[in-house]
Amino acid sequence: MDFGVEKLDNYILDHITEEDQILKELNRQTHLKILRPRMLSGHLQGQLLYLLCKMLNPTRILEIGTFTGYSAICMAKGLADNGRIDTIEVNDELVPFTKSYFERCDVKEKIQFHIGSAIDIIPKLTEVYDLIFIDGDKRQYPQYYHLCFEKLRRGGFILADNILWDGKVINDVETNDLYTKGILEFNELVKNDSRVENVILPIRDGISLIRKK
Repeated sequence: MDFGVEKLDNYILDHITEEDQILKELNRQTHLKILRPRMLSGHLQGQLLYLLCKMLNPTRILEIGTFTGYSAICMAKGLADNGRIDTIEVNDELVPFTKSYFERCDVKEKIQFHIGSAIDIIPKLTEVYDLIFIDGDKRQYPQYYHLCFEKLRRGGFILADNILWDGKVINDVETNDLYTKGILEFNELVKNDSRVENVILPIRDGISLIRKK
């Protein structure tokens, strides 16, 4: 472990707005009770999502990949007063845990929780979204992009998480590594799409910020 990087990470966390109590508990309980807790957004990314929502002032958000609900709660807190977030999670075993935190948070009325495959659910959604956060199955990122694009308003934003994939995007890819291949295909898709403009933020595992022209 690079202790210099760890100290810098801790310094950053010590100098941003303090984590909300319900989010702090959700963070801790996810690490204690849920498999692969690294999938949780965490305080730094959660605060970024919250402030982006405050800046963009969206009324409709779509999230692909709820996990235990940390990022959904952060974005819901940043929503406009009349806003709503549709969040989709394929793993139904997470539902009781995640729902329990949605019920306890102060923005529960803004969260619509969908259980099932995003590939099946997205075509049935009738909303036009101001912001779409992609954080689901990395193999399906290109499909998510195609499915979501027409549901995003002109001038709206897509945020795609884990876009650097632990640095695997710059290494030789194993033949059976469909996750890295999905990320690479997505990154090329966005780069070559003249309908958008984007930047990659090297925060945690990388976030692609994409604006529909």
